[in-house]
Amino acid sequence: MIAAGALGSLCAGMATALGAIPVLVMRRPSDQQQNLLLGFAAGVMLAASFFSLILPAIEVARAQGARPAVASMQVAAAVLLGAVAIANLNKWLPPLDHLGLGPPGIAASTSARRIWLFVAAITLHNFPEGMAVGVSFGGGDFDAGRVTALGIGLQNIPEGLAVAVALTSIGYGRVPAALVAAATGLVEPVAGLIGVSVVTVAQAFLPWGLGLAAGAMIYVVASDIIPDAHARITGGGRVTTGLMIGLAAMMFLDTTFG
Repeated sequence: MIAAGALGSLCAGMATALGAIPVLVMRRPSDQQQNLLLGFAAGVMLAASFFSLILPAIEVARAQGARPAVASMQVAAAVLLGAVAIANLNKWLPPLDHLGLGPPGIAASTSARRIWLFVAAITLHNFPEGMAVGVSFGGGDFDAGRVTALGIGLQNIPEGLAVAVALTSIGYGRVPAALVAAATGLVEPVAGLIGVSVVTVAQAFLPWGLGLAAGAMIYVVASDIIPDAHARITGGGRVTTGLMIGLAAMMFLDTTFG
C-alpha cells in the first residue's frame, strides 16, 4: 500500500504539468488577456478553496468525532491561520532575485511578488491533497485511493495552467513557467508518502492542513490577484469573466470527480 500511495500521489501531482502544456504554445498575452487568465486562476483557487479544501476538511473533522459546530470552528480557525501565514510570507521572503526567481531588479516588482505568493499558495494547498491520497491508500481500500488520486489529479490540471499563465503574465518564459507549474505538484508525492506511512497522524492533521491551504489561497485572491488586475486595467478588464469561467470549471471538476 505504501508504494501504491506514493505512486498515486505522484500521478495526481504530475497532472499539474499536464495542465501547463498549453502555455508552451501560447503567445505572450495582452493586458486584457492577462487579466482574463489571472481571473481564471483566481476562480480556480476560489472553487478549490471551498470544494476541495474547506468542505472536505469539515467532513473529515466530523468523521473524526467532532461535533458539527466544533468541526466548523476548527476549520475556520485553520483558514484564518492560513491567511495570516501567507500575509506575512511576503515580509519573510528575501528579494526574489536573491532567490534566483528572476532577473536582477525583479525584487522591485510588486506584481512579481504577488504572483509568487500565488505560486506558494498553490504549492501549500497541494500538500494536504497529496496527504489525502496517501491516507486513502493507507486505509487499505485500493479502489478508494485510486478514485481519490484520479479526482485530485483532474483538479490539478487547471491549477497547473493557472500557475503557468500567472508566471507568463509577469514576463517569465513559457518553458520556465511550465516547469514551475510542474514543480508545484511535486509536494504531493512527498505528502502522499507521509500520509500512507502514518495514516492515523495524517488523518488528525488533515482538517488543519486543508483549512490552512484554503485560507492562504483565498487571501492571495482577495489581496493580490484581483487588485493587481484592476491596477493593470481600470475596471479589471476581463478579470471577472475569467474568474467566473475558472470557478465554474473547477467547481464542476471538484463536485464530479472529487
